[in-house]
Amino acid sequence: MTADSRANWSEVEEYLASGRGVSIPLAGPQSPRVDYVVSDGHDIALHLQLGPRQRLPRSPHPLILVEEIAHEGLRMARLRTTQRTLLRDFHDLLCGVADRVTAGGRTPEQAFGETVRAWRALLERPRELTTERRIGLMGELAVLRNLARAHGWDSAVESWTGPFSEEHDFGADGFDVEVKTTAAEERLHSVHGFDQLTPVPGRPLWVVSIQVTRGGAEGRTLTECVEAVRVDVSDRAPAALERLDMLLGRLGLPRGQDDERWRMRSAPLVLAVDDRFPSLDRSALECLPRDIAARIRDIDYRIDLTGLEPPSDPPSALRNPFALA
Repeated sequence: MTADSRANWSEVEEYLASGRGVSIPLAGPQSPRVDYVVSDGHDIALHLQLGPRQRLPRSPHPLILVEEIAHEGLRMARLRTTQRTLLRDFHDLLCGVADRVTAGGRTPEQAFGETVRAWRALLERPRELTTERRIGLMGELAVLRNLARAHGWDSAVESWTGPFSEEHDFGADGFDVEVKTTAAEERLHSVHGFDQLTPVPGRPLWVVSIQVTRGGAEGRTLTECVEAVRVDVSDRAPAALERLDMLLGRLGLPRGQDDERWRMRSAPLVLAVDDRFPSLDRSALECLPRDIAARIRDIDYRIDLTGLEPPSDPPSALRNPFALA
């Protein structure tokens, strides 16, 4: 069969009912293999070609099985479910993973992780924001405003991926941004997972370290920051307002009175994530036996960026003075 961009459920359903197996290619001939497979055992799966150095995705849920297989001489990951009553819903998840690989250029591991996180964020009920999350969101809004100054509100809102629980907070034109905000006197930041400070191949990753402090009457609340951004988007890029409201709606914003006021403690620090940046990725596990390293699913740790010298050539959007929105 020729490559298609997406498997059609009505056709898949016909194959399932007939008991006929079929493999539907979803990627072009010059791209890594992505095959949607209907087995003659009334089952569906997604087969994703793995590169020589690409890792097998890890499943966070017992109903989703991820296995490494050899198929036509290729090393591939197979995604399938143990619950046949959920095949229709699982089909949508597989299509989401396939889209991220074929259209987004993500690795199988990245595509699977991002899709699962997005589904979780969609289904989980927003919780009341902690103080840490509130100031974190204020930091993201400050960076959003700077990106808007440089590239316009349409582009800035489109680049904001933090509310989707993606690996990085912003995917701007040609680079990614991770925002770290702290109320401490030192630049101490928490890092969640191996991937949060791991650059996507071919895309420089920049960290913006923001320090805030209680602001008193001169400070801004999160509610005020959100409303200021909404007003600017409404005035200057009204077509982007619907997307902005959708993003904000995922965050569990404060309800009722919001009296926590904050201001900048110091000028933000912009750093490139390179071999001099204090971060951990999965290569830190290479000293362990493979079977032991495989049991370490994720990691949280803290970094201290106090006193680090910023580079002289950050992206122009990250050079302008920052302010709480």
